[in-house]
Amino acid sequence: MTRLFGTDGVRGRANQLLTPELAMSLAQSASVVLGFNDIEGNRKPVAVVAKDPRISGSFISAAIEAGLSASGVEVYDAGTLPTPAAAFLVADLEADFGVMISASHNPAPDNGIKFLARGGQKLDDALEDAIESRMQLEPLRPQGGDVGRVYRFADAEDRYVMHLLQTLPNRLDGVKVVIDAAHGAASGCSPDAFRAAGAEVVVIGASPDGVNINEGCGSTHLEMLQKAVVEHGADMGVAHDGDADRCLTVDHEGNVIDGDKEMAILAIAMHEAGKLKDETLVVTVMSNLGLKLAMKERGIKVVETSVGDRYVLEEMRKNGYSLGGEQSGHVIMQEYATTGDGVLTGLHLAARVAATGKTLKELGDAVTVLPQVLINVRGVDKAGVGSSVEIQKAVAEAEERLGDTGRVLLRPSGTEPVVRVMVEAATEEQATDEARHLAQTVQTALPLG
Repeated sequence: MTRLFGTDGVRGRANQLLTPELAMSLAQSASVVLGFNDIEGNRKPVAVVAKDPRISGSFISAAIEAGLSASGVEVYDAGTLPTPAAAFLVADLEADFGVMISASHNPAPDNGIKFLARGGQKLDDALEDAIESRMQLEPLRPQGGDVGRVYRFADAEDRYVMHLLQTLPNRLDGVKVVIDAAHGAASGCSPDAFRAAGAEVVVIGASPDGVNINEGCGSTHLEMLQKAVVEHGADMGVAHDGDADRCLTVDHEGNVIDGDKEMAILAIAMHEAGKLKDETLVVTVMSNLGLKLAMKERGIKVVETSVGDRYVLEEMRKNGYSLGGEQSGHVIMQEYATTGDGVLTGLHLAARVAATGKTLKELGDAVTVLPQVLINVRGVDKAGVGSSVEIQKAVAEAEERLGDTGRVLLRPSGTEPVVRVMVEAATEEQATDEARHLAQTVQTALPLG
């Protein structure tokens, strides 16, 4: 049977894969695995439930809360909030676990269910497997006063915003920011947090109607934000995705500042403040070589992980590192958050602008981004990438030609039937030539069938 949990919870088309029945079954199973199996004494487990504003979140959250309370769990309904807010509230309330209903940057017809362990931590594979296995058994059927209640978590958003403000090293007075909330979960709390920190705020993409989430806006469609920043003469723009666990930014000229540059800005700031644990930044293998060279110049070590914020988190937790993330804008500041937090990231980037008097462009110029070409090779046997002698030889030759000014990354996709060929080089032309040559080699060496 296909595993129900993917790389980021259970995700799919709402009312097709993600039905009320499935949501309730998941909740009933999680009540046992994350609740009753993990507490001492006879008390009822406590869970926090939050969602992004997509329309299907209403019936999915109702099913989740029904499944939890019917199993004997006390439920705190936090309403519409970002994923990192849900994670913070699980820890802040000392709840036993949490549930976030969101499909992040996906379009409105999709949705997802993500469970958070005690402390607001992401689940490991073993816990997800345990929840999935428990679904095959009879759910708990408490009676009378042993069933759980559902409470409205009235001050959930205020608690989260206050937490964000307390993390800032300085106020944002004098900084003008355009925020694109992707008609998503941060539509209320992100503008509120920036204003409370002293910034002048212009808001776009913050009128969720249940079906417009991520539609032509937010971190996956930056054009609207780029235009607004220039038109309003703003110092910077901040773009979230649907559940606001990521943040991409735009400088005053409308140039995109991606996750690599954001991490460089924050790493340098933390390094100067003595807050960068072991002077180390954690990134994935997809981060640009330019970031690594920039960090090396400043005495900051870079540790690489596989692609995916869960692998970044694992490395950070294992060694206690304070900063890590991905090109996509998933930035994790472990002192303040257990997951990527787009509002937190945006606030700290704005704080750096305010503290230094430099533009976001000047701060981002710490990284000279090397041209990066990515080709997805389809119609091949992706399982053979690691064992093909022909491919290994071609990669070695390309690396020899690139020397210290470039690199090659070949990997099978974890979610699609493709092999990803990525090449960085000193020039766009060289990167393109090498990537095309390697893609052709993959096509020849790994025929299907």
